[in-house]
Amino acid sequence: MILAVNPGSTSTKVALYEGEELVAQESLNHSIEELADFPRIVDQLDMRTQAVRAFLGRHQVAVSSLEAIMARGGLLHPVAAGIFAVNERMLEDSREMRIAEHASYLGALVAHELVAGTAIPCYIADPVSVDEFDDVARLSGLKEIPRASFLHALNIRKVAFKTADRYGRKLTDMNMIVAHLGGGGSIAAIRRGRMVDENDANNGGAYSPERAGCLPASGLVRLCFAAGATERGIKRQLLQQGGLVSHCGTNDAREVHRRIDEGDAEARLAYEGMAYQVAKQIGGMAAALQGDVDVIVLTGGLAHDDLLMEWIKDRVGFIAPVEIVPGENELEALNEAYLRLKQGLETAQTYD
Repeated sequence: MILAVNPGSTSTKVALYEGEELVAQESLNHSIEELADFPRIVDQLDMRTQAVRAFLGRHQVAVSSLEAIMARGGLLHPVAAGIFAVNERMLEDSREMRIAEHASYLGALVAHELVAGTAIPCYIADPVSVDEFDDVARLSGLKEIPRASFLHALNIRKVAFKTADRYGRKLTDMNMIVAHLGGGGSIAAIRRGRMVDENDANNGGAYSPERAGCLPASGLVRLCFAAGATERGIKRQLLQQGGLVSHCGTNDAREVHRRIDEGDAEARLAYEGMAYQVAKQIGGMAAALQGDVDVIVLTGGLAHDDLLMEWIKDRVGFIAPVEIVPGENELEALNEAYLRLKQGLETAQTYD
């Protein structure tokens, strides 16, 4: 039996799998009051570990009976796509949280705590720091600011493998563009299984329900030097108060869609503008693949919205067939990564 662990900001999602079968799944919620007792996210380690132990206890599963633990990876240094055995270097980087304070770092730490004193292996798979860029993709217009890869690699690779299976082909024999669309967003060009370029809403790209995406540079400079501006405040504006929040006052795409149905022209323009920007980024990824695109896949939470999907399909359907795979299930993605490992389709890499 496999345990999958996905720590988020206010919950730890966990699941037990027997092969492909889901045995049990829970979202272990952590209240604001409970989290307030911990000055830093890493200080939550024992609390989160005990919550996972309690989950196992409720389902009468001993840690010693597990085959392996698969955990979500944090914002680690750049790595290739795939599966990594949890080691001391990874644990050290996860404890230090060098890039940002983020709950995903706790995945490897919780897994390691759970298996301490046993021979049970624990792994992470496809963290957001997966970087397989072509060298040319790293260049920006300023040598001092190279482009970096941060993307929803776990779900992107999950749907990429599934799509290749549906086509009766191997991922390493296909070129595809996968757009993960949620509160943020990542649009990746995948050449023969390798993510050679991507745009994410944190660092440019299309705006999303919360992210500002790519902005006119001169306007951004003025914003940064406006009276009272702070780095923290600007980052909040770009990452939490941009996109639909800026245009419509909400990050809930369902609410925006409801307003459109009621005749709100401003909401319609903002929502269609998001589809327009996503389509332009997909077109850019098609150029990265030199026009050789077998399929475009739209996934993530926003892929549930038929109106948004139709707007995007109308603009990019000339490039390649468009597949829609709504939602994201990171726990299932972690289990599927382990199954690929077990079947010999991938090998565990060393984090160093």
